[in-house]
Amino acid sequence: MKAMIFAAGRGNRMRPLTDSCPKPLLTVHGRPLIVWHILNLVRAGITEIVINHAHLGNKLEEALGDGSAYGASISYSREETALETAGGIAQARPLLGEDPFVAVASDIYCPYFDFKQVETVLEDKDVWGRPYEVDKKDVAWLYLVKNPPFHPEGDFALHSFTVRNEGEPRWTFSGIGVYRMSMFDAVKPGEKMPLGTILREYISRGQVGGEIYRGEWKNINTIAELEKVNGAVSSADKKPD
Repeated sequence: MKAMIFAAGRGNRMRPLTDSCPKPLLTVHGRPLIVWHILNLVRAGITEIVINHAHLGNKLEEALGDGSAYGASISYSREETALETAGGIAQARPLLGEDPFVAVASDIYCPYFDFKQVETVLEDKDVWGRPYEVDKKDVAWLYLVKNPPFHPEGDFALHSFTVRNEGEPRWTFSGIGVYRMSMFDAVKPGEKMPLGTILREYISRGQVGGEIYRGEWKNINTIAELEKVNGAVSSADKKPD
């Protein structure tokens, strides 16, 4: 399985830091946000990684190189202007191939998410000791988290591992998901398209599964949030690489 890390955003709410530094290279506990993801992916055996970029993308490439320093093989999907998430996937399709892939937002901090689980989420499996038969029409699997203070209304509901647009309780999309490439067939390379637009359509058809991730997770969108996370004692500080 290959992975894609979304890194093309401008990070306007993080200015002036992002005027000279790509948001994914901002550090949390002494390590760039994007490197946390790269190391976690490699730890799970996912070493082929595609990173899209636009704003200050040359600095990302200079910092990360070909990925060999991390045990990875990194390819870059360059965008003149950010194409948003689904648009970024369509643009990177030649690099990602046609098999299911995992995608993660570069501006989240979840230092010990176990990416080993993502390779089988679109297959039949045993969940919590109970057999769970994945509908073969499923095109995506989302990891949802408890609603953070800045997003109390959440994004989606979840019932029997099926994601729903409506219902209670509400959960927030973590920024980590597994997708079949066929769901992006209608998006042309170079076209701007948010992932949420496509997801909600497939969710309305009952074709998106998901589960709750209860580990450490932070969405870092402001300087205040970055400072708060760096000032806290993280579980990551207590565990070896």
